[in-house]
Amino acid sequence: MGVLSSPSGQVGEALIREAKHHLLVVSWPRLQKAVATLEPGQLWHRANENTNSVGNLLLHLTGNLRQWVVSGLGGAKDERIRSREFSERGPLPSSVVMARLEKTLHEAVAVIDRLDPEQLLVTRRIQGAEVTGLQALVHVVEHFSYHVGQIAHIVKSSENVDLGYYAGRDLDQRNA
Repeated sequence: MGVLSSPSGQVGEALIREAKHHLLVVSWPRLQKAVATLEPGQLWHRANENTNSVGNLLLHLTGNLRQWVVSGLGGAKDERIRSREFSERGPLPSSVVMARLEKTLHEAVAVIDRLDPEQLLVTRRIQGAEVTGLQALVHVVEHFSYHVGQIAHIVKSSENVDLGYYAGRDLDQRNA
């Protein structure tokens, strides 16, 4: 039985496709749109010391993708120092931070492309926890989406803008 002909292989392939789609087609454009609305000085603004700036969240997304996918699923050396993602105060420009994140995102997607669906249930150690490839993949998509939502909220609150993520779609349609 080949990978695509087994039920777990089919589900694994579908999960891999959806993970890539959500990261690249849904979350990444939303993130780009939100960050593009900020003035240069706003990237590192914190509402207070118990919150993170958009810049910190972008560094954090880069670190998380690298640790969980590029290293954890792809086997690259893990050199992440998570605390630095939150202690940075700038003034790195958004173009630099976004370019790093985009590069890491594409590295992560390349790793995801190489995943063997039948191996998604294999356990590995990532960030000190024993997790399956399935858990790692779901974590990364959820984590990325969660922080994109935080960034959108920060931007919408500070800039009083509608980011138009659903422009042109009738979201009041009912299920058939």
